[in-house]
Amino acid sequence: MSHSLKITKNVLFNRYLSYWFVLAIDVCLSVVATLFAFLLVKYFMPTSISATDLFRIVLLSFVISLGCFYLYRTHHNIIRHSSLKGLWTIGLAIYSSKALLFGALYFLPIVNLTINALWLGVLLDILLTMLFLVSVRVTMLLVYDWALKKIVKTQTRILIYGNGDKSVALKTRLQKSEHYKVVGFINYGKKLNSYRISELPNFTFSDESQFEQVIEKNDIDAILFATSKDVQAESKRLIHYCEKGGKRPIRTLIAPQVDEFVGTESGKNKVREVRIEDLLGREEINISMDKIKENLSGKRVLITGAAGSIGSELCRQLATFGVKQLILFDNAETPIHTLRLELEKKFPKLNFVPMIGDVRLEDRLDVAFRTYRPEVVFHAAAYKHVPLMEENPCEAVAVNVVGSRNVANKCLQYNVEKMVMISTDKAVNPTNIMGCTKRLAEIYVQSLGIALSRGEIKGNTKFITTRFGNVLGSNGSVIPLFREQIASGGPVTVTHPDIIRFFMTIPEACRLVMEAATISKGNQIMVFDMGEPVKIADLATKMISLAGFIPGKDIQIEYTGLRPGEKLYEEVLSDVENTLPTSHDRIRIATVCEYDYAKANEVVNRLGELAKTFQITDMVRLMKATVPEYKSNNSVFEQFDKTKKQTVIA
Repeated sequence: MSHSLKITKNVLFNRYLSYWFVLAIDVCLSVVATLFAFLLVKYFMPTSISATDLFRIVLLSFVISLGCFYLYRTHHNIIRHSSLKGLWTIGLAIYSSKALLFGALYFLPIVNLTINALWLGVLLDILLTMLFLVSVRVTMLLVYDWALKKIVKTQTRILIYGNGDKSVALKTRLQKSEHYKVVGFINYGKKLNSYRISELPNFTFSDESQFEQVIEKNDIDAILFATSKDVQAESKRLIHYCEKGGKRPIRTLIAPQVDEFVGTESGKNKVREVRIEDLLGREEINISMDKIKENLSGKRVLITGAAGSIGSELCRQLATFGVKQLILFDNAETPIHTLRLELEKKFPKLNFVPMIGDVRLEDRLDVAFRTYRPEVVFHAAAYKHVPLMEENPCEAVAVNVVGSRNVANKCLQYNVEKMVMISTDKAVNPTNIMGCTKRLAEIYVQSLGIALSRGEIKGNTKFITTRFGNVLGSNGSVIPLFREQIASGGPVTVTHPDIIRFFMTIPEACRLVMEAATISKGNQIMVFDMGEPVKIADLATKMISLAGFIPGKDIQIEYTGLRPGEKLYEEVLSDVENTLPTSHDRIRIATVCEYDYAKANEVVNRLGELAKTFQITDMVRLMKATVPEYKSNNSVFEQFDKTKKQTVIA
């Protein structure tokens, strides 16, 4: 874009007429209308008014019009943003000025007019003044829109999906956008065919061919959705049509909430492309936020793994609940620094303490517990990547098993009210080191809680475990990986054409974690309803399409084979056959074996020793003996399944 064009755009979008200039125009038009009105009276009634009288009438109109228009502040309205409601103010100013003019001419002996001439002149004056003022404003709006189209040739022509209040409000917010041109609305079915919504046409479609006709006839570039709910409702129809592209690709956009527009120009940086997270998300979960807030407000809360995907989102949500203090415990220096800057900016009044520490180090944990005396602990620290832990089993045991034991023991030692451990669906019938270590952590924490409830150990801490599947967009997960691969031109790598996974958004998972912590009585493993499974190959295809490419043509999908320890199908957590209901329809209690604490503690201690000395063979054998359902898949540790001996600690 040339420098001169940028200057012209800046003048067009960011400069406004001086309100003194607008006032001058209004007054001049009012006076001209008065002159024309009484000239017409003189023409039809020649003897009713003299030239001297006409001059005095015009002079009096000028003074009265100036006063009325100034008092009603009609000149303070920005003309390009004028609406029908603004005409009421102009009408009141006109009627007031003409009423005063009538009174002055009737009661003051300054002109010699008949009553009929006076009435006719004032009525014509009102009509002409309204006509002149409205016509000038409409003309200025048309000129502005014409200039907008001529100067800005990069506007995206969009149709807004839906006919609800949010969709209509979206049209108003984008009315003067230099980036988007709202052509009309689009809805499925024939219900509103040939109707107009907010002065724009409403287009309807029943199938793909009708949709393509609407797109081609109106030269549409994108479909804009007002809410994520609309996106999900049309994921298999309208979104699919846009992905296929027809004769040309059609972008799918989603708008922000109203408050996200604050401080941005026309929402340029906020209206964004529909992402895969929008399609995979579900309707908002019904969470008793008041009970959660009541449960956590005014308390000191410690979060291990605070800089991770789940831990950092827990911090953000807890910051809104009025907690007394947040202790952020993590061994990743740069992520904890980034989180610190974010919390300082978003929650300047929040009392929080970032701590660099490792759950494997009991002494460092002791400092955190002894110094800040947390009342609630969320234990999210863990190693989670399956192939990496398959290659580094000792580290997985040290962090996921021994680290969890250390945190649980400190909770007991310092009389923490409640410890909530974040587990995973991979702990169910594990096929890899990572899943087995999380199951072992569950066993230790639950057995400790049961021992407390039986009076075998002294303490008051409630131990709660939460299980859920993959979270959308978490660090190192498949969606960010696919995004990077698509950005670099592909190929997109999928391990197996039939592999499926369950997904949940990070905020959704964190809300359920806090809800589970609120409703659980302790010593329970709370599992979440993860919804419908997603085929990873379909996920890759949809992400390529959303990025504006054709799968298999522009960007290839390559199948690399299952990685060590990887399952083809994940377990369904909320199966009614192996769970019990709770007061929340999306949270259930897993029915699992109860383990003897003394023996569980003995196993964890032994695993810790073996991990510290890197005795991998003995360590994995003990893991398989302790968790008999652990059967390795596509792993070097499959050889131990044939010879394992069960260690009975149940």
